[in-house]
Amino acid sequence: MYIRDALASSSDAGPSGTGYRETAGAANASTESSSRGRNPRLDGHQLLVLTDLARNPEFQPGSPWRRRVAEAHPGLRLVVHDQDTWRDRTFPADLDWAGSTMLLSGAVFPEPAQAPRLEYIQLQSAGADPINQKPIFKETDVAVCTTNGVHGPQIAEWVIGTFLALNHQIPHFLDLQKEGKWKQEWPNSGMEDGVKQRVLRQHRPAGSPRRQVAGHGRRGLHEPPAPHARLAARHGLHRAGHGDADGAFPSAWYSGTTDAEVDAFLSAGLDWLVVAVPLTASTRGLVSEARLRLLADRARARGARVQPFVTNIARGTVVDTDALIKALDEGWVRGAALDVTDPEPLPEGHPLWARRNLIITPHVSAMSNSLGHRIADVLELNLGRFAEGEKLVNQVSRKEGY
Repeated sequence: MYIRDALASSSDAGPSGTGYRETAGAANASTESSSRGRNPRLDGHQLLVLTDLARNPEFQPGSPWRRRVAEAHPGLRLVVHDQDTWRDRTFPADLDWAGSTMLLSGAVFPEPAQAPRLEYIQLQSAGADPINQKPIFKETDVAVCTTNGVHGPQIAEWVIGTFLALNHQIPHFLDLQKEGKWKQEWPNSGMEDGVKQRVLRQHRPAGSPRRQVAGHGRRGLHEPPAPHARLAARHGLHRAGHGDADGAFPSAWYSGTTDAEVDAFLSAGLDWLVVAVPLTASTRGLVSEARLRLLADRARARGARVQPFVTNIARGTVVDTDALIKALDEGWVRGAALDVTDPEPLPEGHPLWARRNLIITPHVSAMSNSLGHRIADVLELNLGRFAEGEKLVNQVSRKEGY
């Protein structure tokens, strides 16, 4: 289990102002300068890129990205295969896997015997779950890196946008709009505004509701120059370690990995729980029925005027689906926003679809016109580090699974 209260800061920002995790990660000799050595030209290396070229023009022939990489590493051979591996999981066996030492992919990976020279895999996702059960991860020491940090701005906007939309019953009024009906009414679940929560709940000062984010990593807030932190601050979200001129800090911060520490966090009387943990064996089912009850009971015990709101931008299996449905139906939580579900894709007729106090989107919170170039930025950064024999950014720990 994993709860982190540290966010990416401007000091660890990568290209385009995105925050990347710099760590050696797994005990992988191929990332250590002492064993790999410098090879600035990347002579003898071949990078195989599997990507949807229509959505990621950075990898098109003649693109500025390709020109920069060719100039920086003239010995690197680049092979680009046009395939959206998220939608098409077919393994392209006719590619030169045996000659490839590096790979960029989303969800399609070779068997170890098919790519014996492979040294570095760059994922297109923030999580490692697309690969961490694959033989190429479990049976080799190939360095695997995520693109953690590139999804933060758009996911932060999705989190706040869906929270506000349900608070103000926007889905209900959109239904009326589709029917062409002007009905000035208040839905049964009522409307809640941030001022009411900030001023009246437990006499907290304006601007400081107790918003807590479980394992929020790079997704809780995004620091300037992007506007997302300022937007979040207006809704009472603040980041530790960056001053408290207005006295707006929450009353406590929580960090821990044990069951007791997670339960202590959920007992804080939260208004809003944002689930953003990586999917590992220890986080699967983390938000269980017992924990949803604990979340609701402690909020009520602390005098909450409304029950907590739950947002999941992690993976669907981190939250117990049946328990969440029960919590929504019985009022333990006042609403939820899910960009991920269990099962996923969510089939037609599933009970989740019928919940009116719920927003579901099909795993699209990370989508942005800027996503492709941010992924290319991470790849370019790691190519440079690989060439210099330096540690790679966002390397996955084989022990932790993320």
